[in-house]
Amino acid sequence: MRIIPAIDIIDGKFVRLSKGDYSTQKIYNEDPLEVAKKFEAHGIKYLHLVDLDGAKSKHIVNHKVLEEIAINTSLKIDFGGGLKTDEDLRIAFECGANQITGGSIAVKNPEIFKSWLDKFGSEKIILGADAKDEKVAISGWTVDSALELIPFIQKYIEEGIGYVICTDISKDGMLQGPSFDLYKKILDECQSVKSLPIAIGTKPNVNEMKLIASGGISSFDELPKLAEIGCEGVIVGKAIYENRISLKQLENYILSDD
Repeated sequence: MRIIPAIDIIDGKFVRLSKGDYSTQKIYNEDPLEVAKKFEAHGIKYLHLVDLDGAKSKHIVNHKVLEEIAINTSLKIDFGGGLKTDEDLRIAFECGANQITGGSIAVKNPEIFKSWLDKFGSEKIILGADAKDEKVAISGWTVDSALELIPFIQKYIEEGIGYVICTDISKDGMLQGPSFDLYKKILDECQSVKSLPIAIGTKPNVNEMKLIASGGISSFDELPKLAEIGCEGVIVGKAIYENRISLKQLENYILSDD
């Protein structure tokens, strides 16, 4: 299972929120690059970078932070927050993103999101399926939609999506443990969904969805449990910065996994 630390950005600074509430922001470091380099030094290969300003502004904002981390580390960066147009996507990829995550856009403008999937492929485009009470939330988690979470994911698996990040908003930043039951339910109900034929005359394939768990991680012992139920990756944030999980523990886990 991939370990993916999270860095959330407001005004170019590294912050964390609780339950997606912008009024709860806590600044952890003025220099996100310094944090990213520490991850790299401990054998971490991936980074989840979120432009919180972008999520509120509805267009990419902190792309210079993305570019600086991409140039100065070898981390493979998944970038999200405020990606709404083809121009936003162009900027994100040109600034060094390996993958992008689309959440609100997949709800509000599915045709654009599907066009990105068609153009860049399932290895580059991640579905952000963030939820509260199994309903999809959008616009930086400030708006609850009426969409049911699992049918929403199933629909996009049919369209060919391969990676799904699911954050249980009620858990995010609370250090109370992840939503094991929710992730197991998603895996049980979505793993056998067939993708649509990608060309005339071809057969649909069973798409092996890669589920990335996010939100609520509070201790190292939770990571093997997420791997056991079938999560392909886990995003870890506050547990690292509040010293609940050490970078040495993550380094040892990565080495044992390799």
